[in-house]
Amino acid sequence: MSRRCAQIISTGRYIPEKIVTNDDLNVLLGTNVGDWLVENVGIRERHIMRDDETTSDMLVASARQALERADVKAADLDLILVATDTPDYISPATASVVQSKLGAMRSGTFDINCACAGWVTALDTAARYIATDASINTVLVAGGYGMSKYVDWTDKYTCTLFADGAASAILRAEEEAGFLAGTLAAEGSYHDALGIYTGGTLHPATLERIKESGKPHVQFVRKFPATFNSDNWPPLIRKTLAKAGLTVDDVGFFVFTQLNLRTIEFVMENLQQPMSKTHAIMDKWGYLGSACIPAALDDALEQGRGPRAGDLVVFCATGGGMAMAVNVWKWTAP
Repeated sequence: MSRRCAQIISTGRYIPEKIVTNDDLNVLLGTNVGDWLVENVGIRERHIMRDDETTSDMLVASARQALERADVKAADLDLILVATDTPDYISPATASVVQSKLGAMRSGTFDINCACAGWVTALDTAARYIATDASINTVLVAGGYGMSKYVDWTDKYTCTLFADGAASAILRAEEEAGFLAGTLAAEGSYHDALGIYTGGTLHPATLERIKESGKPHVQFVRKFPATFNSDNWPPLIRKTLAKAGLTVDDVGFFVFTQLNLRTIEFVMENLQQPMSKTHAIMDKWGYLGSACIPAALDDALEQGRGPRAGDLVVFCATGGGMAMAVNVWKWTAP
């Protein structure tokens, strides 16, 4: 049997229409948060989903764009992986909702929830399915984030950061290598630092709890190191590249979790790489969680600033938990 390798053949995204600017939040919160946001994290505005919109709606919109660009029909998908920690339901998986709405009835489905590291983790997972299962040839890997539904709009520490959106990639089995290496890691001792802590088995969403603490909402519960990403990303990137016999200087394009532009700048300096090798979107779209890396990739490609055929690309993500994922690809798409 010939070698089976995963390649990324297209991307797509969906960003809701409604915009909430820093000035809007200044008025809402009664204090100037905008200047701090621009200076410290790079966020100027964010997009928010409609009241009648769901995470699966956004995922489907981004998937349709990616499918069209790849000239692939939904019916040809063998597997749908959805990365989200804001699902339509606690159960069943949002990937099944996406399958139904797309009409991709041949595909298997499952969700991956490692918070904002989910899409890079799903990309790694899809690549390994393609490499080891001859029945898996075309895979949708989609990240969706509907965190505005879980934001306390009086909490300046969360409502200023989080936004909504979705982005997707289509992967296909080919003989030429696309996926080269991946690494997953975590520091689980911070599982109780940031998240949505009402609605699961530890704290069910009972009437009593909702009366006491309000509806389920995202919150910072305790501090974790401010330098967590800048400390962990460079060694994880170097470790993953070494698996493929590569060095940092071989890489043509880096895409990071889009929470903090200053962290990205620090990491690129640590890696001794120019900022021209990366791309940021948090200024216009806020923080998109599991959708932020594919959205940044899609935006860079659309602007002609993304990877070109033959470039090596590194995806590097951190999510609550603290889950981390890094993988490296040879870019083969046009």
